[in-house]
Amino acid sequence: MAGEEVEGDWRSLHCGRGWSPCPPPHILLLRHLLLGGRRGHVAALDWHTKALMCEINVMEAITDLEWLHTETMFAVAQRQWLYVYDNQGVELNCLRRFHKVQRMTFLPYHFLLATASETGFLQYLDISVGKEVATICTKGGRLGVMTQNPTNAIVHLGHSNGTVTLWSPNIKEPLVRMLCHRGAVRAVAVDGSGTYMATSGLDRKLHVYDLRAYRRLHSLLLPTGAGHLDFSQRGLLGAACQEVVQVYKDILVGPSSKPYVCHALPRPAHGLRFCPFEDVLGAGHEEGFASLLVPGAGEPNFDALENNPFRSRKQRQEWEVKALLEKIPSELISLDPGQLGTVDTVSLEQQHQERTERLGYDPQAKGKFSPRRRLKGRDSAGSRLKRKQKVAAEERRAAIRKSLAEKDQASKPKASRAVVPAAQQSALDRFRK
Repeated sequence: MAGEEVEGDWRSLHCGRGWSPCPPPHILLLRHLLLGGRRGHVAALDWHTKALMCEINVMEAITDLEWLHTETMFAVAQRQWLYVYDNQGVELNCLRRFHKVQRMTFLPYHFLLATASETGFLQYLDISVGKEVATICTKGGRLGVMTQNPTNAIVHLGHSNGTVTLWSPNIKEPLVRMLCHRGAVRAVAVDGSGTYMATSGLDRKLHVYDLRAYRRLHSLLLPTGAGHLDFSQRGLLGAACQEVVQVYKDILVGPSSKPYVCHALPRPAHGLRFCPFEDVLGAGHEEGFASLLVPGAGEPNFDALENNPFRSRKQRQEWEVKALLEKIPSELISLDPGQLGTVDTVSLEQQHQERTERLGYDPQAKGKFSPRRRLKGRDSAGSRLKRKQKVAAEERRAAIRKSLAEKDQASKPKASRAVVPAAQQSALDRFRK
């Protein structure tokens, strides 16, 4: 692997000839970059210091690779199976149940690795316990287009019939099926807010959808079509059209007449990814990897308690323990993340009824009044008896008032309006009480 620094800036990095990255580049927390080659090369490096963490050759074709929850582990989808390596290039595990994986995406808050295979299966792996959570047969053929919604952890899959399906590990059928293109879907991207989705297909069109109403907002006709799409943290959309990389600004507001940034690569692009918290766009092509400077792409402020690119080793270990304790179960993945804060009153009433039948009494019923003992010298049996009789009298009076109100309501006759013949009716009768 060869790297060079342009104009003294670490953000401008270029890999030499012979690398030929096929999967898209993956960037974790601003500074850790993961690259994979078509012929089996895998490299992980620190993008700030350009320190090479590891470089290995798996001697197999690579279809995709993905960082896991920290920079100490990453997953590589090879020709047959799925492998997990550490940051030194040592193989940790070979997952033979994940066969011919084409695309992967990692759900950080659920510790789930979602994979899409060549045979049409969508699988979820819980990396915290090493257990396969769900296996879903999508019945959509080869799955080569995949992304995730960062707000609700719903997986979006693009199919060859022009549809985009939304999946959850809890349901065997797609939550939503959208017909987006007349031809096959080539790329899908969802913005950081989870509100908008961009798709591109073989019909050379770029569509922007509103996921709140599942309707198309506007479309663009690209000269050669976009093979890769990615949203930045500030809403910029990057599109790789063969050798040309275009970045569109304010495309969520309305259709753009011309791109915000346009750059020509030496070879056709094979991947596209924005760097978080930086104005950098990484693009992998047939001759290596190039990073482009896109002003206004990254979020300038970051939460150091959640995503701290300058954390130490001790801080990373503490964050990992905290993240494992706060892991969200996969059963809570749904289209509406606001359901987690609502109360299921029907289930509460049913549980209360079942508990009452099981115990033989209502545990939430108001118990018999027992007067509290006062300080020594201020309490006696007579005063406790008076307080008990006072509370019992108040309860009897409340019950009598309630029964009298019910009797009055039942005995009150309903006002019946006298029937007037139609010949004697007046236009002002409608205002009578």
